[in-house]
Amino acid sequence: MTGEKFQKLVDVMKRLRTECPWDQEQTHDSIKAATLEETHELIEAIDEKDFSEMKGELGDVLLHIVFHSQIASESNHFSIDEVIDGITEKLIRRHPHVFGDTKVKDNDEIMYNWEKIKLDEGRKSVLDGIPKALPQLHRSFRIQEKASKVGFDWDKKEKVWDKVKEEINEFEQVSKTNDSQKIEEELGDLLFSIVNYTRFIGINPENALRTTNEKFIKRFAYIESKLESLGKKITESNLEEMDKLWEESKKLC
Repeated sequence: MTGEKFQKLVDVMKRLRTECPWDQEQTHDSIKAATLEETHELIEAIDEKDFSEMKGELGDVLLHIVFHSQIASESNHFSIDEVIDGITEKLIRRHPHVFGDTKVKDNDEIMYNWEKIKLDEGRKSVLDGIPKALPQLHRSFRIQEKASKVGFDWDKKEKVWDKVKEEINEFEQVSKTNDSQKIEEELGDLLFSIVNYTRFIGINPENALRTTNEKFIKRFAYIESKLESLGKKITESNLEEMDKLWEESKKLC
């Protein structure tokens, strides 16, 4: 049944590429921004635990997979069948503890084998495959995570925190100078060390920062709303008044 439904989607996409002028004009480049947008919308639905919305967004992402595959097939680069075969074979190959005779004792060993298999497949570095276009906070997390999988990691969280404090001190010292390049470098080191600590204690920094951003937006909106009820615009207020309202908002948001 699932196969029939998926084939119907593929057939609909083929027909759109044949009969719809807009769909005919699209290329990988023209829809890639929309592909990224749909992925972000899916993440937002996941964050909000909105399963109805998640279902729709998963459909949108699936559409883009089929769309890109159809465009590629028209130039004989690859087909949707090859996409499916490729990911199926990869999953089987990279899970020898499930589909083969490999024995593992824990998740750390599974992750170690995963990285080893990728190197055996031809990758030159464990860090290959991390997209440069990722948000840099998340990219730092993935770099550190991958290095950790092959044993390049701290053994205690206290040592990681000591490194954070060391980077804070270094940043504090250099920020007293006029060397903007060095200040930027030390700030990068500090952020990298903080990301490393969050990873070590099992927190994704991208998720943490997203939560804080949303919290700030809600609290700032409270300030704007309260000022509006007083007949004021935010530009007509002052820091003392806004700080007072901010403290009020913290009890509500």
